[in-house]
Amino acid sequence: MGDFGAVARQCPFAQPCLGYLDFQRRGAKMTEEKRPNPEELLQRIQQEEAVSQPQQRGRLKVFLGYAAGVGKTYRMLEEAQYLRRQGVDVVVALVETHGRPETEALLEGLEIIPRRKIPYKGIVLEEMDLDAVLRRRPALALVDELAHTNAPGCRHAKRYQDVEELLAEGISVYTTLNIQHVESVADIVQQITGVKVTETVPDELLEKADEIELVDLPPEELLKRLAEGKVYIPYKAEEAMRRFFRKGNLLALREIALRYTARRVDKDMRSYMALHAIKGPWPAGARLLVCVSPSPFSEMLVRVGARMARDLDAEWFAVYVDMPAQARLSDQATYQLRRNLQLAETLGAKTVVLSGNRVADAVLEFARANNVNLIVVGSPLRPRWQEWLKGSVVYELIRRSGSIHVLVIGSQDASTAAPFPTPPRPFPLMPLLSAATMVAGMTLVCWLGERWLKFPDIVLLMLFPAALSSFLWGEAAGVIASLLAVFSLDFFFVPPRLSLAVSDLAYLPTFLIFVAVGVSVSFLTALLRRWERRVRQRERFVSTLYDFSRRLMEATGLKERVQRIVATLAETFQAEVLALLPDETGRLVVWERVGEQAPLDEHEYAVAMWVFHHGQPAGQGTNTLASARWKFLPLLTDHTVLGVIGLKLPQPDLSPEERLLLEAFMSIAALALRAIMVGKLKPLQAFNTYRG
Repeated sequence: MGDFGAVARQCPFAQPCLGYLDFQRRGAKMTEEKRPNPEELLQRIQQEEAVSQPQQRGRLKVFLGYAAGVGKTYRMLEEAQYLRRQGVDVVVALVETHGRPETEALLEGLEIIPRRKIPYKGIVLEEMDLDAVLRRRPALALVDELAHTNAPGCRHAKRYQDVEELLAEGISVYTTLNIQHVESVADIVQQITGVKVTETVPDELLEKADEIELVDLPPEELLKRLAEGKVYIPYKAEEAMRRFFRKGNLLALREIALRYTARRVDKDMRSYMALHAIKGPWPAGARLLVCVSPSPFSEMLVRVGARMARDLDAEWFAVYVDMPAQARLSDQATYQLRRNLQLAETLGAKTVVLSGNRVADAVLEFARANNVNLIVVGSPLRPRWQEWLKGSVVYELIRRSGSIHVLVIGSQDASTAAPFPTPPRPFPLMPLLSAATMVAGMTLVCWLGERWLKFPDIVLLMLFPAALSSFLWGEAAGVIASLLAVFSLDFFFVPPRLSLAVSDLAYLPTFLIFVAVGVSVSFLTALLRRWERRVRQRERFVSTLYDFSRRLMEATGLKERVQRIVATLAETFQAEVLALLPDETGRLVVWERVGEQAPLDEHEYAVAMWVFHHGQPAGQGTNTLASARWKFLPLLTDHTVLGVIGLKLPQPDLSPEERLLLEAFMSIAALALRAIMVGKLKPLQAFNTYRG
């Protein structure tokens, strides 16, 4: 780690994290023992078993560069030619030569899989023919440009997903990638170059790569190649040199690529030392927590957390706190929140949605319960006066964190950091009229009973409409009722009557206190209503899972259990649902369905079969075969796919709560079917065990 530390200290963005890294190293050195602990021994045994067992998945090698034109494809083809001469079965699944003669020359003698042609909006696009490569089953496939986005109609939305399927089928892959397409560094690249990278590859895939080779070239040499037209055609080369390919950008990108590769080399070295019981300073275990919000700024926080988790080899969480007291999120903010949580999942985080009245309380409670020792949070976005009135989450976290470290990340772009505005609410005319009518009614009651009531009694009675209005129609109606009640008190009960004038100034504090109490009661009552709705929502969540489990356990036959699974999913998600289970030959057959009775077309059935063989969701609302009208989910237990559930949802995007509920349903359904299906279908070898 010494070389990496020297490089990192030259990067301003990494400096806030270095103190924590040094702390981890010192703690590890102080607690180092001569005797290995049981966890290290278990890890060594598992690694040795992995080495000794036959390779099921293919091996992945990534040729990493800092920009186009450094020679990644050329280097990949050079090694492929060497392996071909050694007798390795190598095919070109897809290679982009960009018209470079020296690169095209290296294709000679290599088998090339014809590309798949896809008509799209009057043009024909060419993509890798994934099925042809799978049928050919070479030992090694060459797949250029890992971050490429596939054309509509392909099985997967991204080329890296094609590569994952090849690896899962035991085919090794050589591929190329530029550093700006790595998901966790995309924000740094945008900050340096001003270019927003839209095609990215999850860090998780690179972490699983067996080898990453850095293809390096001095920036001066790259600019020379660019000027000579060896990277782009001349008019594109001139534009590229003015924008992305400036020398300062290239130097920064090269440093990022070197630093990324150095981290990978350091990780490989530590894995080797652990596998062979070589003593050394081991980093203490770390757990990170990143606070996520609906702000676009949270994307940068998530990437910072992912980079730190990778550097520390730590488990990390992305946490969002849903407060009943906060205003309803706009559709744009809700979409951004889902996007932030999905990005965190893509980068390897465990996403958690908490409920609490205060963000700091919920975050610290979760952090202590899960042994988190570093919290990453964004700098405050609200004006100082709002922090003074409402309090600062960041300050509360720092003040009460105790032994947990808190890292505050600032944003240079205020427009990016600003949260989405709360959606404008429609003017609640009827609730306000109802609140005014209630105040008028109570005023009439007090006017008629004034001979028996004293003024303090009237004041207390006039508070009743404010509290009841806020409970029935929300805080806006309660506030209006409070103001109207003060008006009624002054106009009808304070001398001079039937006038807004006040003869005795002693009444003014009474009016002010009345308004303060009325408004407070309105907001507290509205808050209680939100909490009540949240509690009812949780109760429905738990009771739905309980009822689902109980109904499945009461059913003794396979057919009856499948019927109850399909019926419950259709009722809960208001969707068409079908269950597909394998027959004696291993082909999926529709056992039960609710909704449209038309048979699945060939395309939809192919998606279901893909899910059955790969144990991963596909179809509507996913990044795999997204053109399908159905969303297919595997009934999965212990890497064994028992069948497939299909849902045709009215809206493809589910909320985090709905996703959690659907995942829980699928887990319970798979466990309920496992005992019956294993006994009936295992002799027929009908269900599928996939390689994860």
